[in-house]
Amino acid sequence: MDVRVEQLETAAECEIFARNAADRERPDLAGEARRKAASLRAATHETHSPVEAESFAAVYAYESLLPQKKGRKTRATGTWRDVRHYGIVEAVQRAVARPPEAVNYAAMRELGLEDLSFEAVVLRHEGSFSAAAVEASRARLAESAPI
Repeated sequence: MDVRVEQLETAAECEIFARNAADRERPDLAGEARRKAASLRAATHETHSPVEAESFAAVYAYESLLPQKKGRKTRATGTWRDVRHYGIVEAVQRAVARPPEAVNYAAMRELGLEDLSFEAVVLRHEGSFSAAAVEASRARLAESAPI
């Protein structure tokens, strides 16, 4: 990780740094800053396992691409509702079960956050998710793989 990104202390600082890095055509630094912002936000949640911590980071990474799609700051309200009702692992499983949006994974790749996609989290922690979620994740990632 770049020293400048390591020195950032808050998620808000990371987002500002990411915007500035993107404006200066440094997508590598912007991706690092977005990744750190997602992990800082995820760290505010009490977790009991690595899969939960990575799942929270995935939700925050997903939220970082929503402004690009909608043109304004947007929260992942449906996903957060699922987190409250079912827990973080089940919420990720439900997100993977939704109809696929190829735009989401492509946008995550563009932001340098493809390893924080819901599908990537499911595949890293296959034992924590249903077989259907694992299969859907594999299929989705295979479809969106660069040619």
